[in-house]
Amino acid sequence: MSGTGPRAGSLAWLLLLPLLAWLAVFVIAPAAILFVYAFCEHDELGRVVYRFTFDNFHRVGERVYLTIFIRSVGYAAVTTALCLAAGFPAAWYIARRPAALRHRLLLLVMIPFWTSFLIRTYAWMTILKQDGLLNSLLESTGFTRHPIELLYTPGAVTIGLVYAYLPFMILPIYASAEKLDASLVEAAHDLGAGPLRVFAAVIIPLTWPGIAAGTLLVFVPAIGMFAITDLMGGARIPLIGNVIQNQFFQARDWPFGAALGVVFLLLFAAAYVLLQRPKPAAA
Repeated sequence: MSGTGPRAGSLAWLLLLPLLAWLAVFVIAPAAILFVYAFCEHDELGRVVYRFTFDNFHRVGERVYLTIFIRSVGYAAVTTALCLAAGFPAAWYIARRPAALRHRLLLLVMIPFWTSFLIRTYAWMTILKQDGLLNSLLESTGFTRHPIELLYTPGAVTIGLVYAYLPFMILPIYASAEKLDASLVEAAHDLGAGPLRVFAAVIIPLTWPGIAAGTLLVFVPAIGMFAITDLMGGARIPLIGNVIQNQFFQARDWPFGAALGVVFLLLFAAAYVLLQRPKPAAA
């Protein structure tokens, strides 16, 4: 028995090696390169010059970039709030259904992942354009006489972000809600708690891990999303993801783009730490 412990530990590390190698190559190494580039300069040809400087981070603090960061966080926060408002009831409803129906409903949530993200985005562009399905429906019902500009607006960007990330909110919350013991909710009702009190004091604290995971999975990528803002926003609403992309591919200022990426990583770390705090139960 004494020899099985070390052997089991060695086998566990051996099984973890592929994962550790993947993390080292595709996560740690790129992050380290990004961090190094953030403190470098670039020459006239866009090549990285390995000369230490803080100028890139000073530029990040300029008003124009701070405005873009605040706008990005605002869009991500609105997207997260809307995904939570729509995703929690959906996840709760799915979790309370019988197993056979539950699996079918989960399949419906997963179906969008079977189609290319760009195809789905172009589909929304077709729906929202001036001669698209939504404007045609509004005109046919008499709601408006002329087409409404729906595409290339902040609303279109928000719709695209919510549609893209809603499943990432539903699935983690479903995982927590499905494990919740229904007898705890029934006991709270039996003890005289009203629906709102049960929701705040029982359901929310017990499903908080799923809420926190869903919030993280939606909020962080929504900040850096640039494809939806380019396509559905018409590049009129630059977010931090658009600026980083432009610095690497158009401006060829890799050090400044890396500095913006480092700040983005710090935002991710701050969001992660904040959401890892335990949710206090309601009094």
